[in-house]
Amino acid sequence: MSGEAEGPGSGEDRLIARHFRPLARHPAAFGLADDAAAFPPPAGCDLVLKTDPIIAGVHFLADESGDAVARKALRVNLSDLAAKGAQPAGFLLALALPGDIGEAWLTAFAAALGEDAEAFGCPLLGGDTDRTPGPLTVSITAFGTLPHGTMVRRNGARPGDRVVVTGTIGDAALGLRLRRDPGLAARWTLDPTMAAHLVARYRIPQPRNAVAELVRRHASGAMDISDGFAGDLAKLTRASGVRAEIDLRRLPLSPGARAALAAEPGLLATIVGGGDDYEILCTLAPAEVAAFSTAAAAADVLVTEVGVIAAGDGPPSYSGDNGRLQELERPSYSHF
Repeated sequence: MSGEAEGPGSGEDRLIARHFRPLARHPAAFGLADDAAAFPPPAGCDLVLKTDPIIAGVHFLADESGDAVARKALRVNLSDLAAKGAQPAGFLLALALPGDIGEAWLTAFAAALGEDAEAFGCPLLGGDTDRTPGPLTVSITAFGTLPHGTMVRRNGARPGDRVVVTGTIGDAALGLRLRRDPGLAARWTLDPTMAAHLVARYRIPQPRNAVAELVRRHASGAMDISDGFAGDLAKLTRASGVRAEIDLRRLPLSPGARAALAAEPGLLATIVGGGDDYEILCTLAPAEVAAFSTAAAAADVLVTEVGVIAAGDGPPSYSGDNGRLQELERPSYSHF
């Protein structure tokens, strides 16, 4: 992402100079005046790299505001860094803009992106902009740092470990349904605060970077929950060569999700298998659970133990209110 100052130059140069150069204050970005950034990682640290694009009509509704799109685009990548135990260090931005994106939308997008970059300590270092005949696409490549060899991978879960999650599960999937059909709020007996909370959880994720260091210090395995709790848990246990036993009664649910589930019990599949939670799923040795939970609470992050890792291969098993194992017809969101 390079561009000349406002004035002579291409329309792309002027767009970058107007909206994105003010965000690129880190010395490694060279004021977006070059073709690449040069970032020196801290001594003794590894870089953790992640790219997770979002596309209109797939990851957000086509009429979404520029500020909400910006925040979601950066935060979904920050969520992955947190689950690896890494601290944010910077990001690259690639924008594919359809012709109907106007100046007001871009202004809101850039302002929100700059606010989040500052709030999360993750500066813009470069990227590119293009015009597209297809849907709006925002692709962010974020990178973080952590001490050499300490990244928490999916494959570290061991028999006897406890399965824990941050925050609450299923809010975003329910929020998407509410965005598409606001009348569901009445059917689910939601008050306005509950409905607003569910929709907000879909529109603007809350990545758990406040507990990234705790994940790195205490977790044996971890990943963020982006495609649904059940599906992402299956990925983690498959990578680790273990299985999980989950008590669905212990899943942390917000008041809105509880109300919706009470009104429509079939929503359990949506809550457990829907995407966009952007919470952290991790496994901890029993001796680590108390310290992890206490420190997370001090950072104002809820942590809930929901199950245990067992020996052997196979998909996770789930017990419900009647104590019997339950089969989940749709364990995960999938693009394919």
